[in-house]
Amino acid sequence: MLQYLEPGAGAVSGSASSLPPSASSPRPPRPEKVRHLLYGSLPALDRTIKILHALGYADPNDWSDPLPVPQSGGTPPAVSPSEQTPPNPVEGVPPSAVEVWMVILTKTLLLE
Repeated sequence: MLQYLEPGAGAVSGSASSLPPSASSPRPPRPEKVRHLLYGSLPALDRTIKILHALGYADPNDWSDPLPVPQSGGTPPAVSPSEQTPPNPVEGVPPSAVEVWMVILTKTLLLE
């Protein structure tokens, strides 16, 4: 079960850990790899990486270089004039012109 921990929750004054106390006898932590995949535009990926860094989760240099994600299905289907999409709020950028990129982070976490 996942549990959200508030910053400082469960911390006893002078304690270095904010993890809840273990109900069972102490076991040595075991490492487990977790892989994060982020998909989006380059500015969105950049901003997300910076936010995760500011939260202390991952260093920006730990992420892979951005990889372009190929559009699936080849060419888009033809659209009749009555089915045209409304204009994109981002001026001058058609909706289909947004390139999707991917970055990958593999992080080893210690689990109790």
